[in-house]
Amino acid sequence: MGLLDGKKALIFGVANDKSIAWVTAEILAAEGAEVALTYAGDAFESRVEPLAKQTGAKIVLPCDVTKDSEIKKVFQTVQEEWGGLDMLIHSVAFAKKEELKNDFISTSREGFNIALEVSAYSLIAIAREALPLMEGRGDASITTLTYLGAQRVVKNYNVMGVAKAALEASVKYLAYDMGRYGIRVNALSAGPLRTLAAMGIPGFRDILNVVQRMAPLKRNINADDVAKSALYLASPLSSGVTGETLYVDSGFHAIGIVEK
Repeated sequence: MGLLDGKKALIFGVANDKSIAWVTAEILAAEGAEVALTYAGDAFESRVEPLAKQTGAKIVLPCDVTKDSEIKKVFQTVQEEWGGLDMLIHSVAFAKKEELKNDFISTSREGFNIALEVSAYSLIAIAREALPLMEGRGDASITTLTYLGAQRVVKNYNVMGVAKAALEASVKYLAYDMGRYGIRVNALSAGPLRTLAAMGIPGFRDILNVVQRMAPLKRNINADDVAKSALYLASPLSSGVTGETLYVDSGFHAIGIVEK
């Protein structure tokens, strides 16, 4: 018997076999959940379709989260195929490359709007469509992915830090709104990982080195660390947890000034 037998899970943001969204899909499926996957656009289709076969996912759809029509199409398909939804994983973020190279004060209006829309507002838009499918299911859950740059300055993270701060605030407000319907909303603040998105941040390898040196566990995390915590937040094991940001970063977030 799996922890999630009979449950339905929708995962937004699968990019390739290294993405947090994919590793989370694997672990949810291994625990008995039936999974559905979305990806950002045609460029990712050839990468995601073979992965979907590994989990037996029958629902595999493109979704540009800046387009309400595409979000609605995903949930219409889920309703037609499943009739309801128990778990939703939101692993979606984007900022223009140039916004991560210059000083934060140079952030353009367009770059700011794009980062906030894709990385933060998309959670609200998706949660709104998920509500009628999750209401009355018992212990339904929504989990999003964030990063320490929402709370502290991380070099070159820039507008993404502001977007993640908005995302974390959105988690709290959504948890309040959706709690009355039996839906929990939480965030996972994952440490740096060698994902496709992270490698676009200038100086990313330096960030990995600092975390490995300073974190209490003296190591960087891996995607499995994050996926196992996502399983916890999605499952009945966290039935009393909502509005929370759970750090999965080898304890790095807890460190201030320390002596050797």
